[in-house]
Amino acid sequence: MKLIIASLIALSPVVIIYINQNRKPPIDPLKESIQRGKEIYTDFCVSCHLPNGAGVEKVYPPLANSDYLIKNREASIKGIKYGQKGTIIVNGKTYNGNMVPMGLSDDEVADVMNYITNSWGNKNDKIVTEEEVSKIKK
Repeated sequence: MKLIIASLIALSPVVIIYINQNRKPPIDPLKESIQRGKEIYTDFCVSCHLPNGAGVEKVYPPLANSDYLIKNREASIKGIKYGQKGTIIVNGKTYNGNMVPMGLSDDEVADVMNYITNSWGNKNDKIVTEEEVSKIKK
């Protein structure tokens, strides 16, 4: 009996280490969404808004340090989901362009919003969800 107890005591650190090494780290939904959004941004948005989110002055509004994105959350989501036409003011500058709809699904729109609102000086702790995007209509 003493041998069994001694064996269990001796093996317990090994078992604990094994369990801890095989335990997956906690999932952070916002971080995962941002990572997916980065890929979507690279595929659909980078050609106009550039890799650094700076946009093109007087043509494509900046996403970097964008007051519009944070102050106009619903309009920003709507623009990504359905396209954007008409005048908007971003960081005190007027843009009057046309962004065609990208054909993204609601979850993809949420992911790209989470990426752009948490990149290039933007900070948004309130995750954009697929459910929130689905409620936004034309």
